[in-house]
Amino acid sequence: MDSLLIRDATVADGSGEPAYRADVAVEGGRVTAVVAEGTGPRPVGTGRTLDAAGLTLAPGFIDMHAHSDLALLRDPDHSAKAAQGVTLEVVGQDGLSYAPVDDRTLAEVRSAIAGWNGPGDDVDFDWRTVGEYLDRIDRQGTAVNAAYLVPQGSVRMLAVGWDDRPATAEETAAMRRLVAEGLEQGAVGMSSGLTYTPGMYASDAELTELCRTVASYGGYYCPHHRSYGRNALQAYEEMVALSRDAGCALHLAHATMNFGVNEGRGPELTALLDRALDGGADITLDTYPYTPGCTTLVAMLPSWASAGGPEAVMERLADDGTCARIRHTMEVEGADGCHGVPMDWSTIEISGVSDPALSGHVGRTVAESAALRGEDAFTTARRLLVEDRLGTTILQHVGHEENVRHIMRHRVHTAGSDGILQGDKPHPRAYGTFPQYLGRYVRELGILSLEECVAHLTSRAAARLRLPDRGLVREGYRADLVLFDADSVAPGATFDNPRALPVGIPYVLVDGRFVMDEGRRTDVLAGRSVRRTP
Repeated sequence: MDSLLIRDATVADGSGEPAYRADVAVEGGRVTAVVAEGTGPRPVGTGRTLDAAGLTLAPGFIDMHAHSDLALLRDPDHSAKAAQGVTLEVVGQDGLSYAPVDDRTLAEVRSAIAGWNGPGDDVDFDWRTVGEYLDRIDRQGTAVNAAYLVPQGSVRMLAVGWDDRPATAEETAAMRRLVAEGLEQGAVGMSSGLTYTPGMYASDAELTELCRTVASYGGYYCPHHRSYGRNALQAYEEMVALSRDAGCALHLAHATMNFGVNEGRGPELTALLDRALDGGADITLDTYPYTPGCTTLVAMLPSWASAGGPEAVMERLADDGTCARIRHTMEVEGADGCHGVPMDWSTIEISGVSDPALSGHVGRTVAESAALRGEDAFTTARRLLVEDRLGTTILQHVGHEENVRHIMRHRVHTAGSDGILQGDKPHPRAYGTFPQYLGRYVRELGILSLEECVAHLTSRAAARLRLPDRGLVREGYRADLVLFDADSVAPGATFDNPRALPVGIPYVLVDGRFVMDEGRRTDVLAGRSVRRTP
């Protein structure tokens, strides 16, 4: 590889310490010298020299919660993340992904999360195991690196199926073997989606057994826990207790406090975490810097309505009597799929459909679409689910800005976009999370200092992933680097134009190679799988 000299950069090195002016040398995919101004002879090289005066140099950003499982393969250019300065993302999230699978469960999971990743008709599913999926990334190459979490829901799908029942001892042993195999093949931990079927059918005892396996490999548990609404604090407490009992490190996915019942309650969450941390717990969390959430419309259904898998859901939606029961659960009782909060259809915006014939719904709330059709909101939602074969994605406008700001200040906070790239009107967090942190919450609002924010986006995440040579600008570390203009960096993506690329991030390097150069995506595919460090 050619050498590179970066001259006169303002280095925010990921440690959280004050930034300093320095020259940085790169060769062979590694940082070979970091010479602060006035501390010694300037490094020299034979390759390219980049004048970085006026730019901040930081480690590449790590997206701790990504849904690019198929996008990495479908579109290796992956500008959605590369243009943000992301050099590593963690996929296999929320307990549902495409490895490990067999022929039966591959078809089931493709249908279940078509709203996240599309149906996958344009992808050659030439893998079945975690290792084979990671090998596929390595053979093909992509813009950014990727780490993988074993998805507990997919594991349960293989060993138990879609039934809402306790696993037998034999089934639990089979799940432990599948989790162990995934970790041995390179996964960094295990995820769960405990408001998504079939993973949500697991008891705490079952999850604890799986987490003991994760802990034995030095991995971490990343749950989308059982409630972000009415019982949010109890759900956080449940995960903290579970991880303590299992002796397993815990990383709380998209750690928000949403819905009206949780307005202003961010400090209660951080107090809970502080007590656990002070008691010796190993906990981290990630958040995205926006208030709306994003998921699939089918995820709003009560869990009993999703038992048996996607085809069983379709059968229930076709039955008027069953749908009357579903409606009552959602609109009166508060379905577990909607975190125990009665459904407010005016907060559910349709962001994407699998069937282009339904695109007229996109950008409207379910309530608005229903009014245009002259019918009630549940009838419209039911119609969408059936006609789109469960492939509809939504934005859920239920967040609180004060909670977002409070939680992002926490000492174990990292960043995760939770970015769903599928749909006509995806959440702008998929294209804008990292410049949103740097532009809005650092420069405009001063919620975090620049150096502190960079540490959240880099070294804290690398430490959770146990990566000994990423997350800092240090000699010997991998040259996954980003250069941005702290005075202008900002997301281009908005809710009206969600796929616009950011501004103020001209250079991004993966393994010492430019994937973004002068603000333009190159043809470099330097990204590879990043596997668990033994």
